[in-house]
Amino acid sequence: MTKDDIILLLDDKYTDLIKWLQNQPNDKWITGPEGKWTMGQQALHLLQSTVPLNNALSLPKFILRLKFGKANRAVRPYEEVVKRYHEKLEKAKGKTYKGSENMRIPSLKDKQFILDRLQVEQKKLQYKTKKLSNKQLNQLILPHPLMGKMPLRELIMWSAYHVEHHTETMKSNY
Repeated sequence: MTKDDIILLLDDKYTDLIKWLQNQPNDKWITGPEGKWTMGQQALHLLQSTVPLNNALSLPKFILRLKFGKANRAVRPYEEVVKRYHEKLEKAKGKTYKGSENMRIPSLKDKQFILDRLQVEQKKLQYKTKKLSNKQLNQLILPHPLMGKMPLRELIMWSAYHVEHHTETMKSNY
């Protein structure tokens, strides 16, 4: 996937999520299906996964290289990243990344703030993606809590899919 394709994908997935959430009844923001996250928790989780990525991408690139190393394999295509994510989810059997365990339920007054922040963070992610060189996207790596170390290109593609995954989960559960 080219940088421009990834940027468009990010825009599509986040826009779909935010529009859908804005059009849902407010009571679904704070109550969810039995044993499942509320819409507010889903949105907060996506925000909590986007902010650290943007923070990491703000670091000088030599710091990323020193701290995490360089890729030792070719970048996987989008479809393969999605497939591997589903395999890892299956193995995890419902375990939640520690940052999202015991997720608080955001109040209704937090809804617009979280949606606005999601919009801002996705625009930042698009901007940061555009500024990275293809070499940086393919060679620099960051750790993912479930997937392990991934080249930036894969991690950013995964981020777009992660949003789609949660949007589809909400659409089917609500």
